Amino acid sequence: MAIKLGNQAPEINLPDQDGKTHKLSDYLGQWVLVYFYPKDDTPGCTAEACSLRDNLPKFANTGAVVLGVSTDSVDSHKKFADKYKLLFTLLADEDKKTVAAYGVWQEKSIYGKKYMGIARTSFLISPAGKIAKIYEQVKPEAHAEEVIEDLKQLKSASRLNK
Repeated sequence: MAIKLGNQAPEINLPDQDGKTHKLSDYLGQWVLVYFYPKDDTPGCTAEACSLRDNLPKFANTGAVVLGVSTDSVDSHKKFADKYKLLFTLLADEDKKTVAAYGVWQEKSIYGKKYMGIARTSFLISPAGKIAKIYEQVKPEAHAEEVIEDLKQLKSASRLNK
């Protein structure tokens, strides 16, 4: 089943770069950006992570939490987070259940060779745990600013609807 706007977000229950388990349900009542990325310490993933890091105060100002997810190990996430001073949570989905649940584990192709991997995709999840926005074909360097603008608009719209 493909995830659609307004759907309840699939639960996440994964260890972070320090081995601490995080559940998406722990964040009910907050906006959450769950961003799926292919691999730690690769050019595009590093650009995206560093852009999110640099914009973390703006996320904090909106009350949003950032959770990065890839199929890399806890140790790999720890090295990546330490190397680039990433102060947000990176979750290790080594068994690929979460990437499958979100539909981002897909067939990819490079130089004609097909393989399975993560399609760089993000989900903005509302305080009620519902999918508020889906970002496909993310541009790593510009993604943080795009999400922050959307958060401002969504929060403003939700205040108007009360």
